[in-house]
Amino acid sequence: MSKSVISIEKRPKSWPLPLFWVFLIFFAGKFILNDALPYFGLEESVFGDYWEMKWPLIGHISGGLIALTLGPFQFWAGFRNNYLKVHRIMGMAYICGILIAVISSIALSLTIALDFHWTWSLSLIGLAFAWFGTTGMAFRFILLRRINLHKEWMIRSYVVTFAFVLFRWLTRQPFYDELGPFVETGPTAIWLSWVLPLFITEIVLQWNKR
Repeated sequence: MSKSVISIEKRPKSWPLPLFWVFLIFFAGKFILNDALPYFGLEESVFGDYWEMKWPLIGHISGGLIALTLGPFQFWAGFRNNYLKVHRIMGMAYICGILIAVISSIALSLTIALDFHWTWSLSLIGLAFAWFGTTGMAFRFILLRRINLHKEWMIRSYVVTFAFVLFRWLTRQPFYDELGPFVETGPTAIWLSWVLPLFITEIVLQWNKR
């Protein structure tokens, strides 16, 4: 009798995290279908002003999609514990995807983004450095076998990875066009898409530490 009561009491604590991941996967899946995959059709109308830099953009999108897709598997404890070797391979693929995306992003930032406006270029460079830095720290701590720190930095890395999804969602809101021209609002939206989520993540990670 007591065991059943205990199991019933524990159930409410188990469902929020899976529900959160279902929401994130659905949110990211919508972004992939509507915003990312159309670029692989290599139609000039989809690329717009980025047509001349289509290959760096494809590299950036491809690397980001790899990281976005593999991220949930890296945090899935059951999968990680049962398939540790696969987890490590996917982890290296995650890092390689981000490295490709970051290099492509810097190339875009210093060319067509800079031609558009220096603030747009700076915002993309800031995001690239945050992405590279958080992922690099996660990689460093797994090499040092500091598992808990590795997990924390992987969480930060994936939060920054998700910035592209949040940016697209934010700029598609009905009120967004009323805020002003993109040259003014775009850079702000980029910063908000990773700085604010990363700040909230840091509060959550540090909340119960002593």
